[in-house]
Amino acid sequence: MVQTESTMLELGTEAPDFALPDTEGRTVTPDDLPIRHGLLVAFICNHCPFVLHLREELARLGHECAERGVAMVAISANNPETHPADSPEKMAEEKANAGYPFPYLFDGEQRVAQAYRAACTPDFFLFDAQRKLYYRGRFDESTPKNGRPITGTDLYGALEAMLRGDPPPQPQYPSIGCNIKWKAGNEPDY
Repeated sequence: MVQTESTMLELGTEAPDFALPDTEGRTVTPDDLPIRHGLLVAFICNHCPFVLHLREELARLGHECAERGVAMVAISANNPETHPADSPEKMAEEKANAGYPFPYLFDGEQRVAQAYRAACTPDFFLFDAQRKLYYRGRFDESTPKNGRPITGTDLYGALEAMLRGDPPPQPQYPSIGCNIKWKAGNEPDY
């Protein structure tokens, strides 16, 4: 595990497009999602201790987003050749076991992760109804070993502020997690 911080993509950036397979084999695009008030894209994987730390909260967040008219997707971009626990088959098992109510997509070419400048798992990107980046960064200040409670303060606070029509909250802190497991030659330069 290499602990990595998110890159903090510039606020206002338009959501990069994607067309990725979900755990049921369907291709999902942003146009397939019920984006009434926003879109939350979470880069996660199955084995990362930082993601496992938030596992129950991610499921809860997915339900909350659906109730509030914000579409949510999770994307795994890890290389399953070096990390077989993150294979599409294992992703389907994890989605069912974790109770994720959102599509869990596989970025096998890692182009979507690069377009979002994703660097770690988990890495969160909240876009408004116009698909402009409103928040990026951490769920909250809790990590697997720091003893702080999981509250979701940062991400839930941003979600509430966005739905109220407030300006993006400041400051925004980077997420910290495991580095994305890049295929040889796909390592980004950011």
